[in-house]
Amino acid sequence: MSDPRLPAAYLQPGVSSFTDFLAVQAPDLLPGRRSLPAGQGDGLAPHGTTIVAATFPGGVVLAGDRRATMGNIIAQRDIQKVFATDEFTAVGIAGTAGLAVELVRLFQVELEHYEKIEGTVLSLDGKANRLSALIRGNLGMAMQGLAVVPLLAGYDLATARGRIFSYDVTGGRYEETGFHSVGSGSLFARGSLKKLYREDLTEADAVMVVVQALYDAAEDDSATGGPDVARRIFPVIQVVTAEGGRRLPDDEVAAVADRMIAARMSLPNGPVAELPGGDQR
Repeated sequence: MSDPRLPAAYLQPGVSSFTDFLAVQAPDLLPGRRSLPAGQGDGLAPHGTTIVAATFPGGVVLAGDRRATMGNIIAQRDIQKVFATDEFTAVGIAGTAGLAVELVRLFQVELEHYEKIEGTVLSLDGKANRLSALIRGNLGMAMQGLAVVPLLAGYDLATARGRIFSYDVTGGRYEETGFHSVGSGSLFARGSLKKLYREDLTEADAVMVVVQALYDAAEDDSATGGPDVARRIFPVIQVVTAEGGRRLPDDEVAAVADRMIAARMSLPNGPVAELPGGDQR
């Protein structure tokens, strides 16, 4: 096969990693290979904030608020920070927004390239490892304040369950049990998840739990946006099950958020958790 418009390497069977292919053919296109001026750049670009995830029997839910900040300024009110990366995985991004979106797109191509070259899909652990390698490639920019911190959620066809993977800026990969959160509001979201999470949640309950967690994060973290009722801007929520992944329609998320806000009119701090072993008087 020949085509004068393309180099020969593009027409030959290659490696299963698109990133490895790009590193040989056009290394300057990889985010981690770009030369950067000295200094810190963390205040020069919008940052995505809080991502939460929770598993339930049969799948996993991944959700992100819609706010991006630049210093003390709200840079965007409706940014999308949760993306489907293939049929059975989704990634939520926190950190430098532009780099994070670019990393997600590269990860999407990486998974699609592997499937086309190998004729099969990567295991969920394999996908988690590929994302780890991409994050490690961004280490130079992370050290200059342009960090990307994703949260990977997926359905494992081999074990028939939802799983969650978190990362550090060096590409360290950690599997989380039950639920997790990343980003500036993660401390407050995780506290909320601790009180509300149950192993036997239904899918609908898991969606309500992550919306509650994002709301609690927005109450105490100025960089996290809560449901914007006036502008009808609500979290992006991706559900992944054995049937594949799907983004919940905005009107469905809006209905969940409206029910939660209505309930908080009488309980501003949210649902009251049970207190096993407490005073029974």
